[in-house]
Amino acid sequence: MKVFLALFLIGNSLGAETFPGKQGNFHGFAIFDFQRAGVNCKIVMPKKTASLKPWIWRARFWGHEPQLDIALLQRGWHVAYCDVGNLFGSPKAVKRWDDFYQFVTTKHGFHKRPVLEGMSRGGLIIYNWAKANPGKVTCIYGDAPVCDFKSWPAGKGKGKRSAGAWKACLSAYGFTDAEALVFKGNPIDDLGSLAKAGVPLIHVVGDADSVVPVAENTAILEMRYRKLGGSIKVIHKPGVGHHPHSLKDPHRLLDFILKASARPKKSE
Repeated sequence: MKVFLALFLIGNSLGAETFPGKQGNFHGFAIFDFQRAGVNCKIVMPKKTASLKPWIWRARFWGHEPQLDIALLQRGWHVAYCDVGNLFGSPKAVKRWDDFYQFVTTKHGFHKRPVLEGMSRGGLIIYNWAKANPGKVTCIYGDAPVCDFKSWPAGKGKGKRSAGAWKACLSAYGFTDAEALVFKGNPIDDLGSLAKAGVPLIHVVGDADSVVPVAENTAILEMRYRKLGGSIKVIHKPGVGHHPHSLKDPHRLLDFILKASARPKKSE
């Protein structure tokens, strides 16, 4: 649907916009690395900025399988990153993202509704931030996303346990093991605010994923979101495990995102 590709470019030159930090190169685009309150952040600029300054917000594993990010940069989108790596979607992570969101939308005029992109454990923050801010999200793209930390890193089901990551997760939330197991604030929980806001979701999963099993993560979220009337598309990769992430050809993801960006904001 080519109509959804029609984000008209405005003539911002590369030097017309400035960000803090050191400038580098990201696949031919200018990237700025900087810190806010000691937190590592990145912003990549398109060569020409699309109308309304749309952006995709990557949650984890910066630069890994960047084909979607590059495709959006080529269409005038910004790509942004704010490190919440060892916070596992906890309230501390949400607060950190709140600060970054205010910085880029208020000071730099970014669109008020970014696209959220989360690979693996990045699923925790994209959903927890989105549920706290449902009116500030265009759509969500989860790639082999962790949707329940009891599956990974806790390994309480069929998912592989990561003892070190589970310890860090408990610390981030301030939970005991017992408290974590009855927690009802994972991405699979309380999806009503996103469904009510009409936020479309897309997941890419490997059906043979033994680290973040589909049945314990995406499948539960998909079932619950559909039951709430929400829209979700799941792209399955038969025989594929947790890796590789993304799609070699990102056009199905790109089309989904551009279509979502064209939808009117649902009234509260």
